[in-house]
Amino acid sequence: MVGRFEVEQYSLSKLRQFHERVLSFGDKFVKIHCKLWVSESISALVVIGLFLSFLLAMVCTYFYVFPSYQPAIRTYRVHESSDLVGKCNVFDGKWIPDESYPLYNASQCPFAERGFDCVANGRRDRGYQKWRWKPKYCEIPRFNVHEILGKLRGKRIVFVGDSLSRTQWESMICLLMKGVADKRDVYEINGNKITKRIRFLGVWFSSYNLRIDFYRSVFLVQPGPAPRRAPKRVKSTVRLDRLDDISKEWIDSDFLIFNSGHWWTPTKLFDMGCYFQAGGSLKRGMGIPSAFRTALKTWASWVETSVNRNRTRIFFRTFESSHWIGRNRNSCKATRRPWLKTKGRDHSRISDIITDVVKKMTTPAIVLRVTSMGAFRSDAHVGTWSDNPSVPDCSHWCLPGVPDTWNEILLSMMLSEDGL
Repeated sequence: MVGRFEVEQYSLSKLRQFHERVLSFGDKFVKIHCKLWVSESISALVVIGLFLSFLLAMVCTYFYVFPSYQPAIRTYRVHESSDLVGKCNVFDGKWIPDESYPLYNASQCPFAERGFDCVANGRRDRGYQKWRWKPKYCEIPRFNVHEILGKLRGKRIVFVGDSLSRTQWESMICLLMKGVADKRDVYEINGNKITKRIRFLGVWFSSYNLRIDFYRSVFLVQPGPAPRRAPKRVKSTVRLDRLDDISKEWIDSDFLIFNSGHWWTPTKLFDMGCYFQAGGSLKRGMGIPSAFRTALKTWASWVETSVNRNRTRIFFRTFESSHWIGRNRNSCKATRRPWLKTKGRDHSRISDIITDVVKKMTTPAIVLRVTSMGAFRSDAHVGTWSDNPSVPDCSHWCLPGVPDTWNEILLSMMLSEDGL
């Protein structure tokens, strides 16, 4: 019995030693493989990290080299700037030299007012004619007069406003006349010559059945005499609640382009004895911004109730920058090149009011935000090169010049396929 027990003890001892050796070998095997697995995993992560770093570097390099790339817009799809999200704001850009300008010769255009033809009036430097407006993220379609005339066939375009509106009207006619072979096909409807005081001018492109009109309405609302029992200093009024009495002539049109603002100044109003009136009440204490807003609301109400939105498209151009200098802003000196900075002239309270009123309208209207783009162009004003050089002019523009750019943008919007 004892021998058997010793044999069993011996066998168990051997089995225990074998078991410990197996466990020891297994432990070493697992540790080795774990080290290998961890090593391989780390290597794989390093490789993946390097690959991702490479991709990130490539993306960063792309956006560094091409920070704002967008394809150029070459069709008539230029967009207004009030609600642009991811679209081109055509009024945000800069002026660049372009030897292909100007687009016409004012001396060869019978509808360019002599007072705006600066070259004919003695201006020798013509660099002011060689600038093109370049939006940041797109292109204004290059002016193609034959294509434009073809698309405007049978239309009526109406400009309403002050002398800056008349300048734009003249510019558009001169631009479009370049595409007419026989200039005799273009004439003023009543045989009138362009004057500063005439209330209506209409030019007919007979071969295209196209009519382009201008109506002089500096306030858009109705000017009138002083009411009874008004103080002696009140010589006249601006009726803020009544649109101009010639407004009925504007309705039958395909495109209506308005401007106002340059007459809304103390020198044009209060210094001349002109005050504001609403209903039968004289508003002697009303400020100009408040009066302008009231007048624009009257205009907006007229648009909502009188204009056929299915036919007529409405545009309103903002205030144009002037470049008067001096303590009283009564000195004018046109520069040879555009300013590099706007010097605060890129904003206007009048323009802000226009934008705010139009934004609240239910009838679609497009704001032509030209204030900032004109702020750079200290070189493009009439200055002393008018038909009356003794009276300097840093408000109006030489032709050809800045108003041509307004019309390039306007025409691209008018002819846009999306209708805006």
